[in-house]
Amino acid sequence: MTTIESGANRPRKTSNSGMPSAADASAKAHESAIGSFKRWGRRHPFVRYGLPMISLTVFGALGLGHLLQGSKDIAKVKDDQEWEILETRKALSRTGPVNAYNPKKISLEEELQALQQKVNIDDYEYKRIPKPDEGKSV
Repeated sequence: MTTIESGANRPRKTSNSGMPSAADASAKAHESAIGSFKRWGRRHPFVRYGLPMISLTVFGALGLGHLLQGSKDIAKVKDDQEWEILETRKALSRTGPVNAYNPKKISLEEELQALQQKVNIDDYEYKRIPKPDEGKSV
């Protein structure tokens, strides 16, 4: 792999006294810092690739947890409001509680006797049900 060094072959400007100027010194320090950072990234690939990936994963999970907690809080408040509405509707109405009707208790034996009085199982007649292919005679 080849790399391109920016400004490595540029001629250095010197002042009239023959010494490099302050701008040249800061540019040289900046270039050396960039070069050392590039070398450091090549020598330690975990810092260049692994650390950002791990930090993205961890901070992403924390952020999603925070967002989910917010949605859970909103849902809880909404459920509480609906519960309060139901309770007030049950407790208050113009004529009294909404669910004030209490049906009488009926046993299964009483239901069976009422059904037997309605339907007579001893009086019946046989009716023949035609087969599906009986109606079509070729």
